[in-house]
Parts: sequence; C-alpha cells; structure tokens
Amino acid sequence: MVELVRAGRDPADLAREFEPSAQAIRNWVAQADRGESRGASKSDVLALAEREELARLRREVRQLRLERDILSKAAAWFARESGAVPSGSSSS
Repeated sequence: MVELVRAGRDPADLAREFEPSAQAIRNWVAQADRGESRGASKSDVLALAEREELARLRREVRQLRLERDILSKAAAWFARESGAVPSGSSSS
C-alpha cells in the first residue's frame, strides 16, 4: 500500500479497492516515512559532510591552479628579465 501511494495512487481510491480505511493507509505511509528517516539520518549526515568536503576541495583546487598559473607566468617573466631566456621567438 505504501509503495502504491508513493507511486501516486490516492489513499481513498486504495481504501475502496482494498478495504482498509484511507486514514489507515495514510498512517502506514507516515510510519514508513518516519522509519526511513531514522535509518537514513546517519547516511544523510555523511552525505552532507561529503558534499561539504567536496565543495571545499573544489575551491582549494581552483585556488591552487590559479596560484600555479601565476607562479608559472612570474617565473617566465623573471627568466626573460634576467636574460636567461631571450624575448621574442626562439631560434635554434
């Protein structure tokens, strides 16, 4: 019955078809929802913590890539300024 309600069936229609009252069916659905929320709370917390960590790690990766690009450009600029790398096109 619970799965039928979750699939979109109306408890009143199910009550006419299968005999238990519509209120009894609603109570079963509510009880099933409460039972699932208790069992899923640890995994929800874990999933929330994992999502937060993933967002933090993505921000960190973005920052590290930006810093790497800046350092790479700075190293190339200092190499040209010191004369270690000739400016313009390289000819071999």
